Amino acid sequence: MIFIPLPDKNIIRYIPQREPIVMVDELLESKNNKTITGFKIKTDGIFVQSGKLQEPGLIENIAQTAAAGVGYQFALNEELVPPGFIAAIKNLHIHYLPSVGEELITTVEILEEVFDMSLIKGEISVNDRIIVDCEMKIVLKK
Repeated sequence: MIFIPLPDKNIIRYIPQREPIVMVDELLESKNNKTITGFKIKTDGIFVQSGKLQEPGLIENIAQTAAAGVGYQFALNEELVPPGFIAAIKNLHIHYLPSVGEELITTVEILEEVFDMSLIKGEISVNDRIIVDCEMKIVLKK
């Protein structure tokens, strides 16, 4: 994995979400059309039930990874990070629900951009094993 120097590792600078809904801990890479984040599942997480991160948390993790990539680009230009909204989810596959203490590595690739809408491919891995994959349409509110 290639790490690029970031001006600020504080993920809150790059996403519009705030606690308790923050589902990414660290921006690991953001270049070209690819963004990678890390997130360690905590016991008291809003989407954690019976020691497992539930489906809404996994979907939100992918969406926030996309937001972090956009937010990083806006931060580089010293602009405010715009909020985004999930417009559609397609071909969602959840292979298993990860447990508290596991670290998610989430990769988002922008497949297409039209105006303020992006089509992205998202994948979540745990220990180099893909546990979730999907496509999303995300709309930015500028």
